[in-house]
Amino acid sequence: MHTVAILALDGVLGFDLTTPVEAFGRTRLPDGRPAYRVKVCAPEPGVDVDAGAFTLRAPWGLAALAEADTIMVPGRADPTMPVPEHVLAELRAAAASGTRIASICVGAFVLAAAGLLDGLRATTHWLATAELAERYPKIAVDPDVLYIDNGSILTSAGAAAGLDLCLHMIRRDLGSAVAADSARMSVMPLERAGGQAQFIVHEPPAPDGASLEPLLCWLREHSERELLLDDIAARAGMSARSLNRHFRQQTGTTPLQWLYRVRISRAQHLLETTTHPIDRIAGQTGFGSPTAFRDRFKRITGTTPNAYRRAFQSRVRPGPSTDR
Repeated sequence: MHTVAILALDGVLGFDLTTPVEAFGRTRLPDGRPAYRVKVCAPEPGVDVDAGAFTLRAPWGLAALAEADTIMVPGRADPTMPVPEHVLAELRAAAASGTRIASICVGAFVLAAAGLLDGLRATTHWLATAELAERYPKIAVDPDVLYIDNGSILTSAGAAAGLDLCLHMIRRDLGSAVAADSARMSVMPLERAGGQAQFIVHEPPAPDGASLEPLLCWLREHSERELLLDDIAARAGMSARSLNRHFRQQTGTTPLQWLYRVRISRAQHLLETTTHPIDRIAGQTGFGSPTAFRDRFKRITGTTPNAYRRAFQSRVRPGPSTDR
């Protein structure tokens, strides 16, 4: 039977921990037998682990990692908290032996600390992508997806995206029929592909004192203007190449992608709080045409402006729109 070991470190997020426990633990084969053996393990078996609102006592220690077919690493309340070196060593040894290792939310920081994400594309909760990119420049951080499958190393975004990742892994292991049954048990759609965007509503602020903060403020204030990369570089007083490098280090993305996300964040706010038609919102947020706005909105959020409005607007009735 396929064994899934879930690593519980101090500060573990309860949601992230229980997602793989339930997803894998409730999966059944077509004949009704359990598909996975699930073990929650900690650096020391039988020692309390701080999980914020509660404590837990994992019955297994790190030896379970060496015996597992899959290791799941949930996020922690403080993702920058140091990870014990012997834990990192066990993760490295498991990876070297071919064990599949996956992180949920900011659990990616644990994998990064172990060096398992170097040279790979990875994701995490959108609020933490800039921090991950700055701390670990060898990682190609993608803030705009639900999960990334690199084969034996996988990462997911925050909260519910962890369940998307688990269902993806179940489908990879056992096929679509078993995964669909697991999705029904979780009252969860199976077809949320990894490339679907996280719903990023507000751009996270840059750290205080960051060298790009004045430029980021200027971009926010002028996001409705038609701005090219050379315009932004001139404002920053550096070459386009240098600007791209600094942007990647401090925000995890490029200047134009960051600007698009600011515009889409503004559009999300307008869709939630006004009855303005889609065409008007396109002009208010700096897009040259409604078509360009719809294309970019769907690329970043994974849905259309009207679908987003229906899902998130609660107090006002949407105005007329030509969005389809």
